[in-house]
Amino acid sequence: MPPEFSLLSQLDDQLASLADQQLHRQLREVQTPTAPSLMVDGEALIAFCSNDYLGLAADPRVIEALREGALRYGAGSGASHLISGHSAAHAQLEIQLAAMQASHLINPRALFFSTGYMANLAVLTALAGKEADIFSEALNHASLIDGARLSRARVTIYTRDDLSALDRLLAGSAATTKLVVTDSVFSMEGAIAPLPELLALCERHQAWLVVDDAHGFGVLGEQGAGVLQHFGLRSSQLVYIGTLGKAAGVAGAFVAAHATVIEWLVQRARTYIYTTASPPAIAHALLTSLAIISGAEGAMRRQSLRNHIQQLRDALQLQRWRLLPSETPIQPVLIGPNQPTLQAGESLRAQGLWVAAIRPPTVPKESARLRITLSAAHTAAQITQLAGAINAMERVCV
Repeated sequence: MPPEFSLLSQLDDQLASLADQQLHRQLREVQTPTAPSLMVDGEALIAFCSNDYLGLAADPRVIEALREGALRYGAGSGASHLISGHSAAHAQLEIQLAAMQASHLINPRALFFSTGYMANLAVLTALAGKEADIFSEALNHASLIDGARLSRARVTIYTRDDLSALDRLLAGSAATTKLVVTDSVFSMEGAIAPLPELLALCERHQAWLVVDDAHGFGVLGEQGAGVLQHFGLRSSQLVYIGTLGKAAGVAGAFVAAHATVIEWLVQRARTYIYTTASPPAIAHALLTSLAIISGAEGAMRRQSLRNHIQQLRDALQLQRWRLLPSETPIQPVLIGPNQPTLQAGESLRAQGLWVAAIRPPTVPKESARLRITLSAAHTAAQITQLAGAINAMERVCV
């Protein structure tokens, strides 16, 4: 047998094993703009699996700003930021993002990245090295886990339920550079990290607090500035990462921190230095998103979102499955084994409802779940339909 066939057969066997464990995933083709009502593989579905929390991804004003940005700056940036790819649109976006965090960071500055994954890798690899200690929350996003690994630092796992243990770990660390790293809103649970307590520990032990606010920016805080505004935190030891492809409705991410931290990232963050800059039109469109998020309309959209969250939680009457505690748009229904979770997802899809069935390794074994995500663009009737379908389905899925 030629060697290439042996290599392919190994992959075929591994793919078959994934299928046997109900862990095989499939791509779905969406033919319409991001919104609650979608055409997916030619089928009309109501989506409860998007992170477009404020309904801005298909907002006509944001679309027009994207078009305007392309006309003004072209389709691409042409180079990395440090060569010739840093446009006026990028610079203006960074100024606005820093201004949104000005009440929570000392001498703030922001840096725009193409993706949240790249931003997280940048922060951890630039701030930590092999002599540093990283303390990473057990349920952190894969990008934070990978960033910690790539940093070559010593990594210790902690849980938000036992901060006294984290206190002891920080006290026992002799490293000159220490980072406590956490999601703000845990993407598979919807729970919010105890940031005031974490910041107090970091200030006591001279550690950076790195916060990935992927699911909080635009949603949390009176003006949508995110989890730091939600808790009213302020410190020079905060390193804040916000995502712009979720509530902001476009793409990219940013890091906001003290200007010295950001200058260090410009000099040392490989995922910033060695990649072509994001198209300036993206940054131009985001300026419109930020204006909506921080204004009166953004406040109204966040209130609609809170109303939807409460409606769903009131309507779900589960006996065997469990709705996890969450005050955010992420509302997970814990089922457990893979097979009934997949069955539930397919049953909902047959009723025109698209909810993600999340399985390991995204979540721990035997904790598969339906991950419901809500948007301000949903209607009360759509949420009623979803809750009724899940309540009825729980009685028949085994």
